[in-house]
Amino acid sequence: MSASATTTLKYLRGYPAELQAQVLELVAEDKLGALLARRHPEPHEVRTDRALYDYTQELRSRYLRSAEPVTKVLYDQKLKVIQHALGTHTTISRVQGGKLKAKREIRIASLFREAPAAFLKMIVVHELAHLKEREHDKAFYALCCHMAPDYHQLEFDLRLYLTHLDQRAGPRSSSSQGAVAAADTAEAAGSASGALAAAGTASMPIRAT
Repeated sequence: MSASATTTLKYLRGYPAELQAQVLELVAEDKLGALLARRHPEPHEVRTDRALYDYTQELRSRYLRSAEPVTKVLYDQKLKVIQHALGTHTTISRVQGGKLKAKREIRIASLFREAPAAFLKMIVVHELAHLKEREHDKAFYALCCHMAPDYHQLEFDLRLYLTHLDQRAGPRSSSSQGAVAAADTAEAAGSASGALAAAGTASMPIRAT
């Protein structure tokens, strides 16, 4: 695979060459956007920080009742440059009444306001899983799949979506640069390798059937 091809597919580092070749073909034929639109046609209405908080808490109460409570959830434009991640989970320690209390916060990259509903669910599930599992290991991905059975396919499709945004925006566009910075995504190649180890590539078809 050429250097330019590798640069084009920076979101798919860690995935097999065969899959990357299929993606390059779709990009060359200008068919990647249409494929994603067919596969994920549903938008979402989670546009505000309050709606995102409620959406996240609903998933947490359904699947992770024993996990630590989340006190703040919001969209964050800065996540396109912070830690090269699409979402973050942090613990904020504050002194209240002479006692040290920890609060959990989740921040989601603002590009998910306009993304398909399936991708918003994928990134929220990813960050919620970190409430119980810190590392990207088998236990982490098992928890993700508990909340979203098609998690591995969604993560892969999200990487295709970011590839499409990058191609559509062009190499010098600021929105493209935001996607590129965000898209070593969900902690990038290491996450890709972890997902592949957990799921196997057979569950990640490129072309819709």
